[in-house]
Parts: sequence; structure tokens; C-alpha cells
Amino acid sequence: MAKTLEFRGIGKSYPGVRALDNVNFKAEGGKVLALLGENGAGKSTLLKILSGDQQPTDGEILVDGEKVTFHSPHDAHAAGISVIYQERQLMPSLSVMENIYAGALPLKGKGPLVDKKKLYQDTKELIDFFGLDIDPTEIVGRLSIANQQMVEIMKAYRRNSDIIAYDEPTAPLSEKEIELMFQGIEKQKARGMAIIYVSHRMNEIFRITDEIVILKDGKHVATMQTKETTEAELITKMVGRDIGDTYSSLRRNTPQEEVVLEVKNLNTPKVHDVSFQIHAGEIVGLAGLVGAGRTEVARAIFGADPITSGEVWLGGKKTNFKSPRDAIDAGVALCPEDRKEQGLVMFRSISDNVALPVVEYLKKGLFVDKSIAGTLADKAVETYAIKTPSIHKLVAELSGGNQQKVILGRWTSEAVQTKLLILDEPTKGIDVGTKAEIYQKVCDLASQGIAVLFISSELTEVINLADRIVVMRGGSISGELPRAEATEENVLTLAMAEEKRKEATA
Repeated sequence: MAKTLEFRGIGKSYPGVRALDNVNFKAEGGKVLALLGENGAGKSTLLKILSGDQQPTDGEILVDGEKVTFHSPHDAHAAGISVIYQERQLMPSLSVMENIYAGALPLKGKGPLVDKKKLYQDTKELIDFFGLDIDPTEIVGRLSIANQQMVEIMKAYRRNSDIIAYDEPTAPLSEKEIELMFQGIEKQKARGMAIIYVSHRMNEIFRITDEIVILKDGKHVATMQTKETTEAELITKMVGRDIGDTYSSLRRNTPQEEVVLEVKNLNTPKVHDVSFQIHAGEIVGLAGLVGAGRTEVARAIFGADPITSGEVWLGGKKTNFKSPRDAIDAGVALCPEDRKEQGLVMFRSISDNVALPVVEYLKKGLFVDKSIAGTLADKAVETYAIKTPSIHKLVAELSGGNQQKVILGRWTSEAVQTKLLILDEPTKGIDVGTKAEIYQKVCDLASQGIAVLFISSELTEVINLADRIVVMRGGSISGELPRAEATEENVLTLAMAEEKRKEATA
């Protein structure tokens, strides 16, 4: 039987902030409803209320016309509701099967011992359903980010929920994994489940959803049928203005002759014989499927992972970075793939986070010069238009887009002297308006002579932003394309050729 979820007059207030204001809409069973809006529009707050993590200040939630109240996520789960957050909620020290069946471990007879054989078999069936290569006994903390996300998704599938919400679920996934997930969603629709889908990827919205609800500044501004609207119309309603063609309006510059970075025959346990160059003022895109080795190359250059052989040259000088600190001192900056886990100290202020790379230079005896740190933070807020009432606000309280701006502000302050900027998935989970701002800032940084290594799973942005694209497959470079030859077909051919060859000979 199809389920119906309704938000009626939902409001949520925090001290000095009205996050949600009289939100009204209905998600019907057997359909996928997209929830769109810029970062800070209220989407995450609404999902937290749905999951029982937070309670609304006013309004009510109805399931099949009956009012429900959730005081905790346990209450929501008991009512058949699951929310898959962008921030994974896993226990990294436990196994895959223990995470998936947490709270519902099969017992031997009447307990209390866990039936590990059944636990393994049930988990294996679920993994096989998704076509994944994961061992049920593997410790979750050792998995890739993509596979951790798939574990999060399998947790929700295991619960057989009637209502499920996805918050940016595909950000770390490969095209193959995304397609498998979409197949699962189609099965959920056929079962009559009500599905809410949050994503900033417009191709996914038009691929998988039936209806679209748009939030802006905490208010419900529109409900539309997916087949009756266009991407341009959605963007205009989301941002309140026409941002035009995101890429054609970018102000670009011409790369210089000086080679800032040269990687020669780089090898790590997961990277094989990688060689490429980046010139001053050049944006080089590093493309490839999830697991191709892009992040591993970035971490090796940054001194975060050991290099087994090969060389990294910076500004014509051979380097030997033993740690990220060495790389930072030499002018290398990294915006990591997982900004919350690896890029920010979430429960410290904007000012503290911006000052992190230069904290040693801001010391006065045992203390940090707060006035200089504050000046750097003020400049970052102004340069990147970070939406915040104060530089003392905790970064955990900022939207994803503003958190990413804090990282950029940190690495491009006048105190850091960045020569090479490595951006690993810099627009993941960020709305279209903020993406456009970040694209232009990246071009501006290149115009200042900074060399940029741009890693993204969104081919469209790599193709349109990069001056040149290096494609990886299986830990190695499979080809290189100038902008003039960089089409999705050409990039994917290089990224997937080996996989296709194996399929053909299977």
C-alpha cells in the first residue's frame, strides 16, 4: 500500500535564525520527490526533523493523514522512515555487516548470542543485490568513501522503510554505482514507497524524480512536475535570479610557460607510473571513475601518503615531502575530498580554521595573535562572500558551500603564499549558485599565477573548467586531452576502456 508523507506548516527557529518558515508539501507513495534549494535553504534542517534528530518549532508531520511525532531517530525508524544523510552515520571500528544490521542483529534462538552465519549471509545477499565487491566482515573504516556511502544506503534498504529520504547520496559514487542505486529506487517506487531525493546534480533530478519542491531561505516557493519544467527555470527559482550559462561567462586567463608542478613516474601502493605537468596559471583537470587513483595522486603530492618511487618537482626543484606540513611550507595546498572529516575542525570558528596553516607564525609566546587571525578571517569572508554573522561562528553551523569557501579562504590568504592548489571534489554537495561562484574564484586564482589541479566526478565541470584534462584508470594515466578535444565521450572512453575490454572478453 502506497504511503503518503505530509509536512504541514513546519517551522524551525534557532537563536536569531528562522531556518524553516511555514513549509507545506506532500510526498506521495510510488513517486520520487526532489527537494531542491541553495545551501542554507533549509533542506538539511527539514530532513533532520523528519528523522527525529530535531523537533520542529511549529507545524506537524503526517503519515497517511495521521499526525506523528518523533523524539528520536529510533521513533522515526519505528514508523518506517529512513534518512540517508550526506554525512555518513557509520561506526568505523565495526564491520560492514554489523553496521548494516545495527539494532537488528539476528540472534541464535532467543539470544543473547548473535547468529553470525545468518548475519553474514543476509549481508552478502544485500551486497550482491547491489553488485558490489565488499566483504561483509570488512571493517567500515577501511573502506573507500564510495563504499562507505553504499553501506549507508544498504542500511536503509535493510530496514524495509515505507518512507526514505536521500541527502546527496551519489556524491562519492561511480556511474555504475549510481545506476545500481537508481535501479533500487525504481523498485522502491514500485512498492509504493514515498521517496524524497536531495541533489544538486540536475541530470539526476530529471533522470529519477517525478515532482520537485523548491525551498528558498527556509520557505516553500514552488512545487513542480519534473517533466513540465527545465533546468534554467529551476535554477532561477532556487537562486532568485538568472545566473545565465555558468561556464561561458567565466573570466579566464592564458596559462604561463613556467612549470609549477612536475610529477615523474610517481608510484604508491595504489598509483602506478603517473607523470604530468601543471604550468603557472593553468587549471588541469584530473578525471576518472571512482577508484581510479585521483585522490591518491593528490595525497601523494601533498605528502599525506608515502611515495614508493618516482619524483615530484615544485618550481623546478625536486621535493621530498615527508608530511603535509612540508608541502604547506613549500606552497602546496589541498582542499580534500571529505571537507568535514579531513578539511575542517568542525567545532572551531571560521577564524580558527582560516588560521590553521599559519598558526605557528601567528604565535606570540604561548598564544596566538587573535587580531591577525581575525584580519585573515575577515578577508576570507569578504573575498569569498561567506554567509555568516561573525568570523567567530562555528564552521559546523555553516552550509556546505560556505564550509568549502572557508577552506578556500584558508589556502588563498596573503599569509599562505600558495603556488599549487589541489582541489579534490570542491563542489560536492554544493548548490548551483555557489558552484558558479567557486568556478570563477578558481579562474581568478589561476589568473594570479597559481597552478590548479582540479579533481571532480562531475565530468561537465571538469570539461568546462580545465585547460587540459589528465584521465586516470586503475591507478595509472590512460590519456590526456586539451580543452578543444575534451568531450564527455572522449573522457569516458579513456576512463572506461579497460573495463569495457574486460567485459567484451568475459
